[in-house]
Amino acid sequence: MAANGMNNGATGRNGLAKIHTEKRADEVCHDDSTTPMKAQTIDELHSLQMKKSAPTTPLNGIQGPFAEEERTKQQLQSISASLASLTRETGPKVVRGDPASKSATPRVVSHHHHHVSPTISVSDSSLKFTHVLYNLSPAELYEQAIKYEKGSFISSSGALATLSGAKTGRSPKDKRVVRDETTEHDLWWGKGSPNIEMDEQTFMVNRERAVDYLNSLDKVFVNDQFLNWDPQNRIKVRIVSARAYHSLFMHNMCIRPTAEELENFGTPDFTIYNAGQFPCNRYTHYMTSSTSIDLNLARREMVILGTQYAGEMKKGLFSVMHYLMPKRQILSLHSGCNMGKDGDVALFFGLSGTGKTTLSTDHNRYLIGDDEHCWSDNGVSNIEGGCYAKCIDLSREKEPDIWNAIKFGTVLENVVFDEHTREVDYSDKSVTENTRAAYPIEYIPNAKIPCVASHPKNVILLACDAFGVLPPVSKLTLAQTMYHFISGYTALVAGTEEGIKEPQATFSACFGAAFIMLHPTKYAAMLAEKMQKHGATGWLVNTGWSGGRYGSGSRIKLAYTRKIIDAIHSGSLLKAEYKRTEVFGLEIPTAVEGVPSDILEPMNTWKDKKAYKETLLKLGGLFKNNFGGFVAHKIGKDDKLTDEILAAGPVF
Repeated sequence: MAANGMNNGATGRNGLAKIHTEKRADEVCHDDSTTPMKAQTIDELHSLQMKKSAPTTPLNGIQGPFAEEERTKQQLQSISASLASLTRETGPKVVRGDPASKSATPRVVSHHHHHVSPTISVSDSSLKFTHVLYNLSPAELYEQAIKYEKGSFISSSGALATLSGAKTGRSPKDKRVVRDETTEHDLWWGKGSPNIEMDEQTFMVNRERAVDYLNSLDKVFVNDQFLNWDPQNRIKVRIVSARAYHSLFMHNMCIRPTAEELENFGTPDFTIYNAGQFPCNRYTHYMTSSTSIDLNLARREMVILGTQYAGEMKKGLFSVMHYLMPKRQILSLHSGCNMGKDGDVALFFGLSGTGKTTLSTDHNRYLIGDDEHCWSDNGVSNIEGGCYAKCIDLSREKEPDIWNAIKFGTVLENVVFDEHTREVDYSDKSVTENTRAAYPIEYIPNAKIPCVASHPKNVILLACDAFGVLPPVSKLTLAQTMYHFISGYTALVAGTEEGIKEPQATFSACFGAAFIMLHPTKYAAMLAEKMQKHGATGWLVNTGWSGGRYGSGSRIKLAYTRKIIDAIHSGSLLKAEYKRTEVFGLEIPTAVEGVPSDILEPMNTWKDKKAYKETLLKLGGLFKNNFGGFVAHKIGKDDKLTDEILAAGPVF
């Protein structure tokens, strides 16, 4: 066999391909079976592995090789200006690229104003370079996180699992807004308001602290992105952060610009300085902990100190939109939104844990967005470019779309996984119950891109009623819609905010009091006007308990809630027969296809009817007490609408 093989020209021993060797003049045999390698060293070989990104469209009026250089210079000047210390009036020397990489572009820009006396301007941070990692791709951010950030791992599905440090939820009590001439009369201040004031001076102290911290680092991540899919009303945002995790999170959550949009980005409308690893100074005026999230609407800036929880950036920008959009007569909404195949649009309001993300993600309908929207004269548009879904007890069966979105590019926050297989255990609450996934909206197969839609037909208010006395669904009058929108009732479910472990009754105006900037009645009046103008119907849907309060009853099955939502979308629920409930005066249908009729009337599900009556009256009382804070504000040109809304509340 061997002899035959040897004699066969093309085949070697055991039928393997024969190696052709050729004796050269230098008496060395060469392997000529592959073309010779261009690289002479291993470093040269590595340099061949990556090719330069194709240059994008030329700068106005500048052609050829200098266009790219000029563009980079302008970008770096803009970033240096963003990072400028206000006491030294100079920006740091910034250079593009990773300091660890040998090929980091040595293109340096700094902002030096000659009128600054050198004794002030010379400092250690002004002598060093700050490397800028600008709008990195998810792959580059993965590399940065895994190399340099402890607690970063690739999960078995390809998502980046990471930790947010000591804070695993928002810190609403540490959020401050500068009270100045701009905000004094516009914003909602005082009892019930989420806006805790600080002065300009304190903001500047915290800003300087954050900027100095960021400038002291070898590298910072800079994201230039957009908010609001409506091109006429979009906002340019810049996020400066110290962690790849934060950069990837915002890459996913904001709208990602095209290469051309990035070139013409210019100066941002709003800037976030995320120095979350660095605490604020407890001796600074207004500080109550080592955490501070500070908004300055006049300067269009936000500073984060002492918390690495990425949700602070997302919700901070949402607060900004709640201020900027109503100024343009656009209603900003804490809502999910989806659209049927026939173009019918529904809005979903609800706080964390009410099912807003789950119910707006419906694979029979197009997803416009899961959390934050604007309603303008053009229709509805999503504010964000991604989704931020709760992961606790996530399963492929219950939520296939969210499950499948957790893949390469997705950020998994604070989840627990198997040390060997890296498979995530979504039921594990060891780090926190508030485990989250942040992914680009296009990871949902039926997302409508661009995320815009026409005017809504249905406005669905979701409440997770821990008392178990609200019906699974009721049809609302316009006045009732306003009443329940301003009330924003639900139960805080474990894990959304620091320190809350059990559901408890809570009221959050406009289903998002933590983020609204103006008085709730201003948003309510805008909602009423838009619903009336476009003929939308209001619905109250309870995704909470039935047959008893939390602890004795049981949570209404998600499958039943989905059937109710389907009936709202299809229009069949409008044609149903209705009867009125006592106390709240809600119109409840006598039948919904696919839902047991006995659960539609809450009293039927309670064994103890006396306890039901007492609980119903108790909840009615809570509503009445809460609404007392809003009575003084007039809605509309006269008091007529205010009176109508008050009459729509519980009657004893």
